[in-house]
Amino acid sequence: MKAKSLKKEMDLIHGSLWDKILIFALPLAASSILQQLFNSADVAVVGQFAGSRALAAVGSNGAVINLLVNIFVGLSVGANVIIARYLGEGNKKKVGDAVHTAVLVSLISGVLLTAVGLLVTHPILDMMSTPDDIIELATVYLRIYFLGMPFIMLYNFGAAILRSIGDTKRPFLCLLVSGIVNVLLNLFFVIVCKLSVAGVGIATVISNVISSGMVLYFLTHEEGAIRVSLKKLRIDKKILKEISKIGLPAGLQGVVFSFSNICVQSALNSLGSDAVAGSAAALNFEYFVYFLLNAFTQACVTFMSQNYGAGEFERCRKITRICAAMGFAFSTALSLVFYLLGENALRFYTTEPAVMEIGLIRMKYCLLMQFVSVFMDVFSGSLRGLGYSLMPALISLASSCGIRLLWIYTIFPQMPNFQMLVSVYPISWLFGSAGTVIAYLIISRRILIRRT
Repeated sequence: MKAKSLKKEMDLIHGSLWDKILIFALPLAASSILQQLFNSADVAVVGQFAGSRALAAVGSNGAVINLLVNIFVGLSVGANVIIARYLGEGNKKKVGDAVHTAVLVSLISGVLLTAVGLLVTHPILDMMSTPDDIIELATVYLRIYFLGMPFIMLYNFGAAILRSIGDTKRPFLCLLVSGIVNVLLNLFFVIVCKLSVAGVGIATVISNVISSGMVLYFLTHEEGAIRVSLKKLRIDKKILKEISKIGLPAGLQGVVFSFSNICVQSALNSLGSDAVAGSAAALNFEYFVYFLLNAFTQACVTFMSQNYGAGEFERCRKITRICAAMGFAFSTALSLVFYLLGENALRFYTTEPAVMEIGLIRMKYCLLMQFVSVFMDVFSGSLRGLGYSLMPALISLASSCGIRLLWIYTIFPQMPNFQMLVSVYPISWLFGSAGTVIAYLIISRRILIRRT
């Protein structure tokens, strides 16, 4: 199939919003959920065929990965905002300059992450008090995983470029193909080759090579303003500064979340490998819900950026309301489905009673309350789309990092059990949502309502 037949550029600044936001968000949600399903396959395969220690080793390292990659993933968000804004303004030259800057930044950042990841993986795991019976397995998995960072970054930036024109279908196709390969290779390397966590890591790297290769193919064969020519790859310093202005605070917000989660993970590690494995199993369902919610957050970022660039200020206000309503409805419904499935859902990852008991506790305290984070995420996305990225990052610093650290070092030691530990998540979401909504109301009144 030719690339142009897959082209799905969407007019984001005219016509109705509800249907276009759904058309944008649902493939993006499907992509993220599909990716998480394939990541869950990593956890499921090692849990079923390599034991609970391998399950804990693979499933407990998400916070470490996110800590190191979120700054650069934040830059991809900045690229999305800036490219979408130039598209809204109709400035094709700047669109092209921003696209080539973003692609080159993705490759450079991927190489840097590989080098850093290989060096700091074991020290970070040791600092987190990772249980002795899983730390070597976790180190092996993470070091192999970080070898694929250039491809992960290329896919993230490439997908952000495609999203800037309203195209979420081709990134979904990339993940569908690479994910199927990932699952097949997981089964082969773990069951047939007996490579345990190393096999899962190798399969993940290969699948990332495939997804990044596909997205690069689409971009180099694109017919519009976002077409990539490898000969034109260069960094425009002015555009990089604009991308960084949006992307670095967004990345900082992700790093803050990851740092706080590492602190929580360290406290969790003190409760033993069964607690680590059970939490990792249940966390997968929270990822599914979060990615569904995040699709509407990304829709808000892209739609807001283009419409703000086009001067459609009243339309910007409607975008925020619609994305928040849809994000709340869809994420709440999916949370309830997973919670009602309970043990039947957890059996996909483990059959060990002690591990399942911990998983059910996490589902009760975190999964059911995840709807609280809708307003924090969507309104943060709205602010980033308007060019205000620092404010939500500071609110995140106070709510996620501040409250969680305070909880871990003051309240949790008084009652050091799993229930008390995971209670900090909904509490921090509540404070973060309240602060972000207030910030949006103040800023939108100043730059949207007064201009309408």
